[in-house]
Amino acid sequence: MTGPFARTTRRDALRLLASLPLLAAARPAAAAIPSLSFDELYSKFGVLGLEFSEKVKTLAGQEITIQGFMAPPLKAEAAFFVLTEIPMSLCPFCSSDADWPDNIVVVYLGEKQTFVQPSQTIEARGVLEFGSWTDPETGFVSLLRLRNAEYASV
Repeated sequence: MTGPFARTTRRDALRLLASLPLLAAARPAAAAIPSLSFDELYSKFGVLGLEFSEKVKTLAGQEITIQGFMAPPLKAEAAFFVLTEIPMSLCPFCSSDADWPDNIVVVYLGEKQTFVQPSQTIEARGVLEFGSWTDPETGFVSLLRLRNAEYASV
């Protein structure tokens, strides 16, 4: 056998294997999931109400993450909860999108999870939707939603 590998010793092979993690670290990482903050949800509040930010419009339909606090759910078996910017002791449910606070996002879970205390910071991850929508089961009106979501304590 001739060429650069003709005299590869066991020691050379071990050195090559030891360098593989360094090679993997040098590769660019997979694209990170975009994140939103509550400050980035709306661009302005005018006579026509809240206006969604360009970032929200751009990320609509994509999986995103956002950190906040879980408002107390309506019932323990609920398939959704409200993510709030600050801890709340009461759920900020609204009767219409005109009353919609600018610091909440509805999170529809992909699978049931155990709810956490309202003072615990969580990160929710799901597909972002925006625009007025009424949940046919609950009648709950929302402007911003995460679908097929999950969350974890931070």
